[in-house]
Amino acid sequence: MDLVVGRVVKAHGVTGEVVVDVRTDDPDTRFAPGSSLRGRAKGGAERRYVVESAREHSGRLLVRFDGVASRDGADSLRGTLFLVDSADLPPIEEPDEFYDHQLEGLQVVTTTGTPVGSVAEVLHTAAGELLSVRTEDGEVLVPFVSAIVTAVSLTDQTIEIDPPEGLLELG
Repeated sequence: MDLVVGRVVKAHGVTGEVVVDVRTDDPDTRFAPGSSLRGRAKGGAERRYVVESAREHSGRLLVRFDGVASRDGADSLRGTLFLVDSADLPPIEEPDEFYDHQLEGLQVVTTTGTPVGSVAEVLHTAAGELLSVRTEDGEVLVPFVSAIVTAVSLTDQTIEIDPPEGLLELG
């Protein structure tokens, strides 16, 4: 399974740097100088990119790739997704930590057994992680904190939640 670890937002400056929207917990390793990334362009074509340099600038990651030395070259990368194979990820040692792709698709139920919906995606915000849960009526955002998420079972493909009053009400 392919996992997205970053996406080119736009060119930065005139020397080939790009702004990357980071979608990994380990950008220092994934975008380290010399590392190779598999990139998929908007049209679906894939190729390898080698990181020449990476730096943080105003809360964003700026990356320069070997062979991309102009604004036009950088602009041509806009929308490119950087992918890794989930089989290449190291195992997580902590019992309460998960990769996003492990949670996506799991069924969410309350502690009383009431079905809520399924996890569409995991959102990483400044306030913490949120589970975007697709319900019959729309979307509910569930904070991924132990006070609300009481159990995660990858074996049973379920997430049990104890929602505070009003959390599951839409609108």
